[in-house]
Amino acid sequence: MRKPMSTANPTLLHVQNLRKYFPVRSGLMQRASAWVKAVDDVSFEVRRGETLGLVGESGCGKTTLARLLLRLVDSDSGQIEFGGDDITQKKSGELQSFRRRMQIIFQDPYSSLNPRLSVERILGEAMRVHGKATRNNVTEKVCTLLETVGLDASHRYRFPNEFSGGQRQRIGVARALALEPELIVCDEAVSALDVSIQAQIINLLTDLKQQLNLSYIFISHDLNVVRYLADRVAVMYLGEIVETASTPALFRSPMHPYTQALIETNPTPDPTVAAPDHVISGGVPSPANPPSGCRFHTRCPQAMPKCREIAPELRNRSDDAGQVACHLYV
Repeated sequence: MRKPMSTANPTLLHVQNLRKYFPVRSGLMQRASAWVKAVDDVSFEVRRGETLGLVGESGCGKTTLARLLLRLVDSDSGQIEFGGDDITQKKSGELQSFRRRMQIIFQDPYSSLNPRLSVERILGEAMRVHGKATRNNVTEKVCTLLETVGLDASHRYRFPNEFSGGQRQRIGVARALALEPELIVCDEAVSALDVSIQAQIINLLTDLKQQLNLSYIFISHDLNVVRYLADRVAVMYLGEIVETASTPALFRSPMHPYTQALIETNPTPDPTVAAPDHVISGGVPSPANPPSGCRFHTRCPQAMPKCREIAPELRNRSDDAGQVACHLYV
């Protein structure tokens, strides 16, 4: 395993003006009649050793953004710099070294593992392909990986159907660690698990971050988990980032009305805390036909006339803890 690095938190990932539109095809010729603006002009950065939480309602573009970062889907425009290297236009053959440095943990621990392969093949194949193991030492490395994520070395002989959901996700974590990455994207990595198992995986991710100097992008709709894990949080709505801040600042003083609503309606396990007085009104507009101006104005209780006409830009928050895109703070 890689030794922890002693750095002063330089930028590891820098994303600038990233866009991805998907065509809506109709008619006999299947021509594009509209475009789903899944990710629209998104910019942010992740520092070494940092966990960035990415939150928002379902359908806001979080998973599409993750796939763009990993180059599983090509962007329409924008720039992705990883470790100072622009990977946006790299061809498939040029991406092999990059693949080793950024990995993903998928949401579903059942469908993300090949049921026909043993654990040793699932973990060992990538290591052999990328030169991280040889035929002679791959078993030893697989055993070390399994022990690192809290599984027994003898589990390498088993197949995915012989494990519980929590154990399968530990295998998913081991697979992400197999190539000694610098950044791991966790796409709803604990949402499919029972609460008690969620806590175990969260603690595992926290320990691994400290031991291996990992950086995470943690995608979730569970604000309680994000509050525990993340150093900074980016709030996404309808393909755009509307607010970023350090985790303490965001939960202490959310500025964007959408962020305020998310936090206010976040469920709490404390029975003495009263239920919120209201929830976010209305439904999420179609990303194929987003509202003009501020995309949240159709649901915002503080919307002003200019919110319907002018899209707000991300500006520094008053506490310098991040940025917010809202006309209330111009």
